[in-house]
Formats: sequence, structure tokens, C-alpha cells
Amino acid sequence: MDLKQLEEEMHRFVADKGWYAPDSPKTQTPRNLAISLAIEAAEVLEHFQWGESVDKDELAGELADVALYLLQLASLSDIDLEQAILDKLKHNYGRQWAVDS
Repeated sequence: MDLKQLEEEMHRFVADKGWYAPDSPKTQTPRNLAISLAIEAAEVLEHFQWGESVDKDELAGELADVALYLLQLASLSDIDLEQAILDKLKHNYGRQWAVDS
């Protein structure tokens, strides 16, 4: 499955839950999705709070949550995430980072 197919599956899930409905208590706005993305990213970090040993399945679930919110935020913001990633990689190849001493 490619990124576009994952995006379509994510939209089917959100629509199936009724979260795209105007009266949904979980309004799917870019702002709300950005907040949810940050919360889920913090939950990833929480797995490493007290050490490096984590439950792989639980971490995988949190990473999937982050990816789903990212896909949805990009889609609703009319951003081609695949192209944005490729563009950012191209940009980063030309960047120089300071070497810490």
C-alpha cells in the first residue's frame, strides 16, 4: 500500500466514525489535527521517558497514530505529503549542519 492509499483508508475510517460531520464532537480541522498530532508525538516520547526499553507493539501503535494524524493534516491542508517529503529531503541534502564538539 502506498501513501495515497493509506490516506484514502484513513479518510474512510474517519468518515465511517462520523468525524467529518459538521456536528461531530471531534471536528477535523487543521488546528485540531495539529494538536492531536503533537499529543500523539508526546505519547511516543512517553515510551522512552524512563529508559530505552520499550514495548515494540505499543510503540508501533503510537507511531501509527502519529502517521495517521500527519496524513490527515496534510490532506486537509491540501499538501501532497509524499512530494513535501521528497522536496524536504532534496533541500536537506544541500544543507550543512554544525558539528558539535
